[in-house]
Amino acid sequence: MSTKLKICGMKVPGNIAEAVLLQPDYLGFIFYPGSKRFIADLNPELIRNIPSTIKTTGVFVNEELEIVKKAIVTYQLKAVQLHGEESAAYCGELKGLAEVIKAFGIHETFDFNQLDGYINQVDYFLFDTKTPEHGGSGKTFSWQLLGNYHLEKPYFLSGGIGMAHLADLQQFKDERLYAVDVNSRFEIAPGLKDIALLTEFKESSGCFGQL
Repeated sequence: MSTKLKICGMKVPGNIAEAVLLQPDYLGFIFYPGSKRFIADLNPELIRNIPSTIKTTGVFVNEELEIVKKAIVTYQLKAVQLHGEESAAYCGELKGLAEVIKAFGIHETFDFNQLDGYINQVDYFLFDTKTPEHGGSGKTFSWQLLGNYHLEKPYFLSGGIGMAHLADLQQFKDERLYAVDVNSRFEIAPGLKDIALLTEFKESSGCFGQL
């Protein structure tokens, strides 16, 4: 089965329309005001009208639970990605309303045992590079650290993935790898994606379904 592709950090209407034509499996929108890719006053209808074959994903950081629930309804989000210190119980409150993706910043001393309590409360994990910005740093962590991941829960691989990682992705052997999440390495400016480069990445990788 092909690995899924998630394009994250979209916020420019015309650019979103172009990304939709690429038919990624997931398209991410950042609801965290501290991000350079914050959607701000983006029209909810624009997200609601994205074809249902693409899972629109709201990215939140330590947001109030009721605000996340309201966003799921308002924007008709298919998934939520939680990038803060959200508890397992918090994640469980959202389970069933949308797919729940819990992100963790990975570093040399990361304790994978902390994931055990989330196993029944989330649909997927997402492994990103540990940074103060909660993602979108363009920095890559050592994928060898995933050798310490002991659970069977499938995960998204994130953190500075770009064209330079094509060969490594093709050689990456882990059946738990569900999706690759790309963002800043494919940008012209924060929130504005280079569609030609994304097209090349998708077509050249051999990891994803073809256009």
